[in-house]
Amino acid sequence: MKSILPLLPLDAGLSRRALFRYGFLTTAAMLLGEKPGFALPAAAAPRAKAEAVIQIWLWGGPCHIDTFDPKPEAGSDYCGPLNEAIATNADGIRINKLLPNLAKQADKFSLIRSMTHGNTGHETAAYMVQAGHPDGERLVYPSMGAVVSLLKGYDAGYKGLLPPYIVLTEPQGRFSEAGFLGPRYKPFATGGDPAKTPFAVEGIVAEGISPEHQKLRRDLLGQLDTLGRRFENDPQFAEYRKSGEAAYDMILGEGAEVFNLAKESDELRNSYGRNTFGQSCLAARRLVERGAKYVTINYKGWDTHKQHFQTMNRKLPELDQGIATLLRDLADRGLLGSTIVWCGGEFGRTPRVQWEAPWNGGRGHHGKVFSALVAGGGFRGGQVVGSSDARGEELADRPVYPWDLTASMYELLGIDPDASFPRNDDETVRLTPKIAGSIKSGGRLKEIM
Repeated sequence: MKSILPLLPLDAGLSRRALFRYGFLTTAAMLLGEKPGFALPAAAAPRAKAEAVIQIWLWGGPCHIDTFDPKPEAGSDYCGPLNEAIATNADGIRINKLLPNLAKQADKFSLIRSMTHGNTGHETAAYMVQAGHPDGERLVYPSMGAVVSLLKGYDAGYKGLLPPYIVLTEPQGRFSEAGFLGPRYKPFATGGDPAKTPFAVEGIVAEGISPEHQKLRRDLLGQLDTLGRRFENDPQFAEYRKSGEAAYDMILGEGAEVFNLAKESDELRNSYGRNTFGQSCLAARRLVERGAKYVTINYKGWDTHKQHFQTMNRKLPELDQGIATLLRDLADRGLLGSTIVWCGGEFGRTPRVQWEAPWNGGRGHHGKVFSALVAGGGFRGGQVVGSSDARGEELADRPVYPWDLTASMYELLGIDPDASFPRNDDETVRLTPKIAGSIKSGGRLKEIM
């Protein structure tokens, strides 16, 4: 019998409607005896310190020397008006002056100042950093979020009502997050704006339709379902009804409640920042608190070829307030120890400012060396890994390649980075690339694990 699962388009994001539909298709596939296409790695897994990941993706590529690797001594051609660095509460660590709240939380995070891959294309660099694989391989590998969705989610007895892999609020569209795993492992993208009331999550919260109205619609649908009543005692229809009830729980029950940020105090919401990014950070905390395994916040606007400094004056305070409050909030709730927070983008930006027309104070793409922030889930705080040169142009020491970072996070999640898992065609593929030939590695981040 031909599988019914390919009815879901291969390039479809998991909108709420698609997820609702896929729940029915998955149930039907189980009833027809279909087996999952993937199995867990056979290798012994390390002991998990982390249970979830919040990835803060600075979409477009943030400038490392204007965020986590300041170089005020390099002069105005490199720093422009952002020529001051401030001390943090971690000895010897300085960050940009527009990040004062993070400076007070530096004991909770570590900075990697030697990320590198050498690529300057958005699509390829985003794939390399999020999938933890180099470009040019025969297969398109899944992103880390999809792998976690597989190994700690759907195929590992995940019982959560919410999908294990969630994006706030839209996918990048830079690459296929699911890779060869297929559409089941694409993230559920919420859509909407968490800074608005209500946060209109696609397919869960509908603007202009109250929960009471939605319940009336459900009741009417039940009254019209004569076929379902006719086969009320049929076991297969019982499974369909079970899937339908779970879907409605997402719409009218816990699913809706987790996205209802009005449940939080005004004081806490204000401390995150009453903007899309700040409220996305709050939503991410609520999601991992309720069992989500991987939450990505896609924070746009970092591809600053023009008006770079004007943009930084707006975005850095938002970034500062949102992440600092997230770290404090997770720590206060006892969640930071089990939640990895990872902030970075696909590359950095050219340290020398492009003052000439048409850029007029912009920065280009820079893949030679850039920075990332990691916290929680087994990562120690108050540390710096690696360094760039005096102007932030070249790697100085301790290279960290994207697969070094993802392998470190896999290990903290209790996933063996060196394990393999089979594909549908029985071909065995590695979770992380084999280090040989042109594929280089600086090793896992043992100094902060």
